[in-house]
Amino acid sequence: MAALWNTRNLTMDDAPNPFQLPNITKFKIALCQLSVTSDKNQNLDRASRSIRFSVEQGAKLLVLPEMWNCPYSSDYFAKYAEDFDNRDASPTLSMLSEAACCHGITIIGGSLPEWDHGRLYNTCCIFGPDGKLKAKHRKIHLFDIDIPGEISFKESDTFTAGDQPTIVDTEVGRIGIGICHDIRFPELAALYRKRGVDIICYPGAFNMSTGELLWELVQRARAVDNQLFVATCSPSRNSTGSYTTWGHSTLVGPSGEIIVTSGHEETTVIAEIDYSNIQLQRKSLPLDDQKREDIYKFIDVHELNP
Repeated sequence: MAALWNTRNLTMDDAPNPFQLPNITKFKIALCQLSVTSDKNQNLDRASRSIRFSVEQGAKLLVLPEMWNCPYSSDYFAKYAEDFDNRDASPTLSMLSEAACCHGITIIGGSLPEWDHGRLYNTCCIFGPDGKLKAKHRKIHLFDIDIPGEISFKESDTFTAGDQPTIVDTEVGRIGIGICHDIRFPELAALYRKRGVDIICYPGAFNMSTGELLWELVQRARAVDNQLFVATCSPSRNSTGSYTTWGHSTLVGPSGEIIVTSGHEETTVIAEIDYSNIQLQRKSLPLDDQKREDIYKFIDVHELNP
């Protein structure tokens, strides 16, 4: 099966401002919280089996974790990175493309280390049910943290930051993409809301410090502020590497309610999304109509500089 590696992210001209129900309003989503090892082939096999299980449960949209084909460690990123323009050098993308096509499912492919012209990116690839690469998102906000006695990590020492938001129209609605630390920035989620997304998917790998304090909080905040669905997917906590992940992959509804969440172990959670709940929430509490643009205003730089 031949995959297409060229992508096209949506522009402002593509995106409607008012919410419109997509053709499909109810479907199942799968969040595949994978255990990650230092064996790439084993990681690909785990993901493939989780995808098959999800399809058997009726999932139409599937989300994988951040950095699931290698341990989340600076020691592994470059070694496990793939050149997405060279299919022979991209076994992970080939597997995702074939799985999406074989099962007829939309896959939010977590994130992978990507080589491109000598630079390393933390990249999420989105595949449609035809196996074609619909879009890719390079992590915009790189995670640098230094909490004395707890954790010190600088993603910017290894990765180059992305410079584009990513919105993709799929068979299960309009999806906005962020990766882990991107969720900490409400402006990105507000931009996605303005551009008409139905759900924001954030593959992520919060650590034990920020996970306990913030993981659930920021997901619910992004969902309730923008009255849309938020889905997150993390590696399991027993994954290889010095960086210990929090886990707890979660789906949050447009009123900020937790629809489903996992523990920290390897698992796949399945839940139903009903987009009519977005319409209901926005009708009951019309936040857009209540905004005071005479006092403050949201500016989309892509709208100013198309």
